[in-house]
Parts: sequence; C-alpha cells; structure tokens
Amino acid sequence: MKPLLFIRCDALETFGTGPEAVASAGSGFEIWEALDPAAPRPDLADHAGVVLFGSTYNVEHEDEQPFIKDVADLTREAVELEIPFLGLCFGAQILAWALDADVSKAVTREVGFEPIRVEPAAADDPVLGHYADGDLVFHWHMDTFALPEGGTLLATGDRVRHQAFRVGDSAWATQFHAEIDADEADRWVVAASAEEDLEREWGKSPDRIRHEVSAHMADHERRGRETFRRFVDVTRGREGGDP
Repeated sequence: MKPLLFIRCDALETFGTGPEAVASAGSGFEIWEALDPAAPRPDLADHAGVVLFGSTYNVEHEDEQPFIKDVADLTREAVELEIPFLGLCFGAQILAWALDADVSKAVTREVGFEPIRVEPAAADDPVLGHYADGDLVFHWHMDTFALPEGGTLLATGDRVRHQAFRVGDSAWATQFHAEIDADEADRWVVAASAEEDLEREWGKSPDRIRHEVSAHMADHERRGRETFRRFVDVTRGREGGDP
C-alpha cells in the first residue's frame, strides 16, 4: 500500500493521534513540510491519500505565505484525481477555498471543547459516520467557510455552523481538530499563552482549556483514532479498485 501524505503547516504540529492510528491500521505516511520553501512538492501518484493539518495562518495570508497557494493547488488536484483527502481545521478551510467557496471570519472564535450536531447525511459516512450528536470536539479557530459546490454538510455547531463536510466520495473535512491529542493541546496552550491573553482574546483561560482537555480528551482521542482508521480503509479500498 502506498503511504499517506501528511502535510505539516505549522511548526507546532505533531499530528496528534494520526501516526499511531495510521500505523495500527496497517499504513504508513510521509511528511511534506509545506512551510519549507526548499521542500519539493510531493507527487500525488506516490500516495494513497492526503491529510492536511492545521496552521496558525489563515487563507487571508496567501500573499505573504506562498505555501498556502501551494497546498490549495495540491488539494484541488487531489479532489480532481479523486485521491482521498482529509482536511483538519485549516485543512477544511483550504478544501473549501480550493473549490472556490468563501472563507471568512466566524461570528465567534472557538477554542477548547464544544458540541457538534450530526446531520442525517453523516449516518453512513465511511470516514466521519462514527460521530454522534452532542459529541464534544476540540476547536482552535477564528475563521469559517462556506460549503463548496457539491459539498455535503455532515456536522454543525451551536456557535459556528459548518463543522464537517464531504465533497463527492473522496474528500472530507472537519473544522474541529479531529486529530489532536492531550500532549499537542498542551503545547498549543503553552505557546499561545506566551503571546496573548487567551481569556481576553479567545474567551477561555489556559486553566479552563486544560480542565476541558482533562475531562473530554480521552473520548476525543478515541474518535480521532477511529477517523484515521476509517480514512485508511477508504484509501485501501481505492487502491484495491473498490468503488
């Protein structure tokens, strides 16, 4: 089986539950360091699927950060070639943007755990169908996106509506960080706290975020591992010639 392609768009990105879950599912992965201008653009023909992770940048930074257009071009190519794609937070926004949907500031910033509401279309979804109504998922974002043409909404939020969607039968995205684990969440809290007042800017203090992580992250990690396992199954089916 060809390896997955993990795209790193932030220096703090550890891929959360992804590496262990993918290995347990019998797959491997290679990393594209998208922030490194010297890193060659990967050939999608060499990969069974693509996972695009989060970033402290947003698509509004496209002119000052050339990697944003690069990852958008690769995302568009993956969709056109029907190579399985999974976008997480920034990755969800890039998927929407690459397919000509608007990305804009959300009505509110979301950080820490918030519930999602599952849409009927998610019931039999091969990648995200294991999420249930009211599941608490981890967020850290200030932007949101419109659904691209042909997109199917899979989950909504109480404060920011678009939380998960599918395009065709080969591309998925979550606004929430389906991949994150407790160690990575703490790294983000430490780094962000050194630069800004989280309670003032995001509405939750570091202590409150850490309390939510302690209470809810174990279930979130379990669902994250299942997301990756299901994604690997999809890529394996495509390589085997299944519809």
